[in-house]
Amino acid sequence: MPKILIIEDDTAFCQMLQKFLTKHHFDISTSFTIQEAKEELRTSFFDVILSDVRLPEGDGVTLLSSIKTDSPKTQVILMTGYAEVKTAVSAIKKGAFDYISKPFTPENILAVIKNALNTETQKKVERSDSKNEKVASTNKKKSSIIAGTSEVSRKLLQYIDLVAPTNMSVLITGESGTGKEVTAKAIHDKSKRNNQNFVAVDCGAIPKEIATSEFFGHLKGSFTGAVEDKMGHFEAANGGTLFLDEIGNLSYENQVQLLRALQERKIKRIGSTKEITVDIRIITATNEDLLEAVGKGTFREDLYHRLNEFSIEIPSLQERGEDLLIFANYFLDRANEELGKNVLSFSDEVKQTFQKYSWPGNLRELKNVIKRAVLFSEGDVIMSSSVPKTLGKSSEVSSEAKFSKSNYEKEKILSALKQTNFNKSKAAKLLQITRKTLYNKINQYQLEV
Repeated sequence: MPKILIIEDDTAFCQMLQKFLTKHHFDISTSFTIQEAKEELRTSFFDVILSDVRLPEGDGVTLLSSIKTDSPKTQVILMTGYAEVKTAVSAIKKGAFDYISKPFTPENILAVIKNALNTETQKKVERSDSKNEKVASTNKKKSSIIAGTSEVSRKLLQYIDLVAPTNMSVLITGESGTGKEVTAKAIHDKSKRNNQNFVAVDCGAIPKEIATSEFFGHLKGSFTGAVEDKMGHFEAANGGTLFLDEIGNLSYENQVQLLRALQERKIKRIGSTKEITVDIRIITATNEDLLEAVGKGTFREDLYHRLNEFSIEIPSLQERGEDLLIFANYFLDRANEELGKNVLSFSDEVKQTFQKYSWPGNLRELKNVIKRAVLFSEGDVIMSSSVPKTLGKSSEVSSEAKFSKSNYEKEKILSALKQTNFNKSKAAKLLQITRKTLYNKINQYQLEV
């Protein structure tokens, strides 16, 4: 039975958490102060420690170093309020396993605990596995979303974990190259449909004349060129997830057909009178302003609301500066595998160039730059000679661009707040971001509102 220590000065909350976790077959101990926790840690080993960030006479982070030194296998999970998120992220860099923001549901904390226990179990398995099994395990990990440690990256992962187990339709927004399809796949992989198909469709690449056939299929001979029966994307994704990228590119007629299919959960192949019932989850993505398209009348408002039961805004690479080298090393490993090379690292000069560059093409651009650099590298370190010169030339411009973008975003947020009489929920809707994202931006720019 896994042993868990809860360090929490809110007695009622601590007892409630203890009762819930005991029901789920955990051996629970509790401490209300840091001193009590230290006494427990002197006499017992714990698989997981749940600690509030703010505690009497200190905080949960102060315990972290001694815990990781004395008991490196113990996983530490921090429970935070909104204001302590930055502290928690800093703690993760020092060895904490994860953090969870209050208020949270019992199911959420249970999932984080199980993840922590599974992580330690997986480490044991990997240590005893053969070399080939280790490679297979590594490859499996690399197929998932890249986990950054910055606040915005952790929030993104939290949103994925939150919505994945549901059947809600998800609208993913973000700049081109930020990884919208990777995010959609991560939602599918963490959902109850993960053993069924994930079908990705680029709506921008489908001519409107054949979109109906692509979505719903057709029978042989139903139109010129229909030389055989064809299954559409809806049927192919039946039981699983259908990801529609660049949804804003669909014609108005195709939008009507899509809406009808989503409402009725039934489709017909072209040329057939037989209705086919489909059970699919829809995830869509766009780098356009769909609300603006709704206002112009080029995108149906009823379809927009049908697709936007839950929205996720993926931050740009510039907003995830803390994660840049994590992403760079991930793509370095991928490039080595694909090209059969063994480049180990980046020179300090290349790292500085990467960090100063604005990355308008986001993760996709970073991936391509690193793959090219690995190809051209002769040694085991990527040098400046293997990196496009345009990255270095635009370093100064990128700082100005970053400053301008920040000012523009701050002004946009303040304007929205003023328009809505500082109603944050309405302002978030006006800005087409979630309320949590708005709070993050307000905190990031230290806006007094």
